[in-house]
Amino acid sequence: MSDFTIWDIVRNLLLATRWTVVLSIAAFVGGGVLGAILLFLRIGKRRLLRNFVKYYVELFQGTPLLMQLFLAFFGLGLFGIDVPAWVAAGAALTLWTAAFLTEIWRGCVESIARGQWEASASLAMGYVQQMRHVILPQALRVAVPPTVGFLVQVIKGTAVTSIIGFVELSKAGTEVTNATFEPFTVYGIVALIYFAMCWPLSKASQSLERRLNVAHRNQ
Repeated sequence: MSDFTIWDIVRNLLLATRWTVVLSIAAFVGGGVLGAILLFLRIGKRRLLRNFVKYYVELFQGTPLLMQLFLAFFGLGLFGIDVPAWVAAGAALTLWTAAFLTEIWRGCVESIARGQWEASASLAMGYVQQMRHVILPQALRVAVPPTVGFLVQVIKGTAVTSIIGFVELSKAGTEVTNATFEPFTVYGIVALIYFAMCWPLSKASQSLERRLNVAHRNQ
């Protein structure tokens, strides 16, 4: 057993935390871009594309993230392609995030009153103009709280990637535990670090929801 001080444990865990943060940001940004594209296909007029996105969302929401991660990591390996753990983790989390953000944002767009569509149509606006000037600005305000709240799920979801060997916070916690034989101390610190990342986002989501609801009621 190695002789680790509390500071050694904290330092090693904080070094691994940066990869949790990087993976979370990559998955959220990548999933956000893909989710926005899928959103427009989902609410568009082409039935084939709407159905494609619908089944994509159902597939990723209806299967465990762990299974998606295994498929991303081992799937290409069947064809002789070696996929690094960080690539598989980023790809799986991005696709998973996109599926959920698509559905969250679709709900926000569809929450806009039908009268807004009809009013903008009466001004001779086309579909793109309606979306750009009337629907999306309102939907964006509705979407901010659940989007920020979902970021918490993305951060916690990165813990699953430790199963394929990606060294993020959870994986580092396991490795430090194996070296120190102090699981309570190590995992206690791991939990505190996750809490320090997720709690401010949860409070921000709740605060934004209250503020935007008040603003909406005062309109």
